[in-house]
Amino acid sequence: MVNRRSFARAIIAAGALAFAAGALVSAPAHAAKPLKIGFSMALTGGLAGAGKAALIAMEIWREDVNKKGGILGRPVEFVYYDDATQPAKVPGIYTKLLNVDKVDLVVSSYGTNEIAPAMPIVMRKKLVFPSLFGLAVNDEFNYDRYFQIMPAGPEPKTDWSKGFFELAAEQNPKPKTVAIVSADSEFTLNAAAGARQNAKSGGFIIVYDKTYPMSTTDYSPIVRAIEAANADIVFVASYPPQSVGMVKAAREVGLKAKMFGGAMVGLQFAAIQKNLGPALNNIINYDFWVPEPTLNFPGVKEFLARYQEAAKGKGVDPLGHYLPPYAYAYLQVLEQAINATKGLDQGKLAAHMHKATFKTVVGDVKFAKNGEWATSRTLQVQFRDVKPNDMAQFSGPGKRIVLYPKAWKSGDIVYPFNQ
Repeated sequence: MVNRRSFARAIIAAGALAFAAGALVSAPAHAAKPLKIGFSMALTGGLAGAGKAALIAMEIWREDVNKKGGILGRPVEFVYYDDATQPAKVPGIYTKLLNVDKVDLVVSSYGTNEIAPAMPIVMRKKLVFPSLFGLAVNDEFNYDRYFQIMPAGPEPKTDWSKGFFELAAEQNPKPKTVAIVSADSEFTLNAAAGARQNAKSGGFIIVYDKTYPMSTTDYSPIVRAIEAANADIVFVASYPPQSVGMVKAAREVGLKAKMFGGAMVGLQFAAIQKNLGPALNNIINYDFWVPEPTLNFPGVKEFLARYQEAAKGKGVDPLGHYLPPYAYAYLQVLEQAINATKGLDQGKLAAHMHKATFKTVVGDVKFAKNGEWATSRTLQVQFRDVKPNDMAQFSGPGKRIVLYPKAWKSGDIVYPFNQ
């Protein structure tokens, strides 16, 4: 007969052994080495608002992935540094990420000026480089592992403004003359170069073609010079402070152009939309996502609801229509490529990314040979019936009508601009 006390001790011992065995089995899952993704981001300086918004979106993606068990069974960890919107800081950051932090993968900061300086560092390591809103960066480098989430198209310089000039050419009578004005920076100069090509191929006469310093604060003389040149349409390439200045100057001067807009960064941001209010009416400008029914991609509204909650009190765009969905999507692309190739081999990742179509919150994404989108989806949207001091009006349809491309069109143009 077995002693009860001995039996109890045996049961306890067996339980302890079972627990220990279970701990040994489960320990590797909990102790899996993190998969580290490195990047710089503009968290201070001129692009800080956009950079912080992008980071919120990226953190939502990381949370989603880690809830599913990570990637390749490894929890995702971010390693990032503030580039302060200073291109000169970017090479040092990526060198540190790769040589000191030993990250597994890299993605880009936000914007052309911050992406280009990282390219030589990334290329030396032969890494895949998903990039966030750089215009024609790879025209110079021709790097076959570069992938741009911005939907500019396979010929980004000209695809960027093609819709603006195609819309102008469709009007009756067709406008004849164009003014092109640009800030003196890499992105805006690229946009202006593309506009110049589209204007010439469309048969427009360029009557004004100038750049201005990034430090400019008074835009009235520029608008008066454009008015004196008698330009029918005005294409502006600008960053947010200049965009606001140009819109205000155009209204103050009473610009009589038939179309006004083009490549004005900032008019996509809720705070600037609220600030400018009715001054935006009838401007036609590029965009990448607006809450029109033609752009209701699976998951985008759910993502934006989460972003808007996370963005409260953080001094970033409260609506998040412009950059955040794409910051989430470029990581979705990377995640899907890793899962499809079952590893981190950079050559295999690049080969897969060139041939696959990716399902994202910004719709289907397929890349061209140069890493740009295989088909352009640079929208031309027109502001309509904007009321003063009301940010909420931009959260739904009807205020930014999609005019171009036709596949995504949600309404007809109001022409001319100054009616």
